[in-house]
Amino acid sequence: MKKYLILLLTALSVSFTSCDNETEPGGTAVEKMAGDWWVTATIMQNGNEVGDSGAGHFRMYTYNTAANVPTEMWLEDGGNFRNYKVRVNVDYNARTFTTNDFVEGVRITEGKIMEGAATTPSGMPADSIVYMIQFDDDPNGLTYKVSGFRRTGFPNDDF
Repeated sequence: MKKYLILLLTALSVSFTSCDNETEPGGTAVEKMAGDWWVTATIMQNGNEVGDSGAGHFRMYTYNTAANVPTEMWLEDGGNFRNYKVRVNVDYNARTFTTNDFVEGVRITEGKIMEGAATTPSGMPADSIVYMIQFDDDPNGLTYKVSGFRRTGFPNDDF
């Protein structure tokens, strides 16, 4: 009988200590800038869009680094455009991002995320992303403008 009483008390103590209803999962340090994005890339010349890159609509991603700080994040195209993944510097309050120079063969300038500034194909508002990108191995030294909207997950907004 003593054995069963000890087992019962152990089970009760585990059940009372394992449930913590006050723990909230929280977010990451760049939570409002992180996401999946549908974007297009256009060729820029002298500050003007002069042509399509030929990549069409593609998905790209922004997410926190392992350090989980509000001053940096990863930006990558998942192999959908030029196969880049680069750590960018972030001003979280301004929602801007950039690289200081070429990093991993890529330079990012004028990066900005604007809350609610885009309209999805279904007509709904979404966050907008835009940045300029250059590649150090581009023989023509082109600058591309990458712009688009945060992926909503709705089929009507996917390409």
